Amino acid sequence: MPNLNVSLVRAAVTSPFKRAGRPGATLPADRSVLPAAPIAAAPLASYRRICGFAEPGTLPLTYPHVLGFPLAMRLMAARRFPLPVVGLVHTWIEITRHRPLHPTDLLELTVYAEALTPHRRGTEVTMVTEARLAGELVWESRSGYLSRHATDTATSTAPAPATRDTTTTATDPTSTTTTDPTPATRGTAPVTELPALAQWQLPGDLGRRYGAASGDRNPIHLYPLTARLFGFPRTIAHGMWTVARCLAEVPRPDDVQGVRADFRAPVLLPATVTYAADATGFQLRGTGRVHLTGRFLGGDGPRPGPAAARGGRS
Repeated sequence: MPNLNVSLVRAAVTSPFKRAGRPGATLPADRSVLPAAPIAAAPLASYRRICGFAEPGTLPLTYPHVLGFPLAMRLMAARRFPLPVVGLVHTWIEITRHRPLHPTDLLELTVYAEALTPHRRGTEVTMVTEARLAGELVWESRSGYLSRHATDTATSTAPAPATRDTTTTATDPTSTTTTDPTPATRGTAPVTELPALAQWQLPGDLGRRYGAASGDRNPIHLYPLTARLFGFPRTIAHGMWTVARCLAEVPRPDDVQGVRADFRAPVLLPATVTYAADATGFQLRGTGRVHLTGRFLGGDGPRPGPAAARGGRS
């Protein structure tokens, strides 16, 4: 498994030499592959605890993304990747599970960059993670990461994917990204409030605890001082923790075959947030803002669980 800390150092070194929005930029065709291997029990148990997953027999819907994240970071930190990793904003994620997964499954993971598209605030790259079991595609995700820079609004309103550089050979290539401190990058469409089900008190050390469980020790999540270096007044919660914590409230996790989540505003820690959900999706709301919206994909969606009864403190 690639080391995330090594990727962070590489990203810090290579980012100053990259210019987002460069005309003619292409994505390398590299694919990072992790051969089938047992899932380590101790990190998975820690992940379940910090996110609130109570079902020990199945793999949380979000966990293959955690397993594949070091591969994505290694790809994005590579010299030929066109966007600087420092400052990348995780804007959205879509996850599809084609069959229930279990902790004993030997998953082979593949990660690659799929598309590079203009955005009204810069350039967005779509990263794909695929999990296979004995050659069968059993899980996949797509994530959007935004690199902010000055744009020509006349051209950015009609984005066209950039072609990937297919002259390169596949390698086994390992950065950490932020959530956007300015919700305007998500768009300004109003959000219809879902029914509130619980209020959660999020402690100031949540980022360090989730980082220890997931391996994502981005400085913006660890300490107020390191967060301020990147423009945040306090540490912020991991976006993927907010998604996982909301999904953990579903009473029957196997009912969720897919989800689309949009990160709308960071959660500054410590915080008090409201979890809201219905059969269509979920939200995480703060005072005067929506941090996260999620929509269930496939089928009619699960029924929201009794979050308040199971406790919301994280």
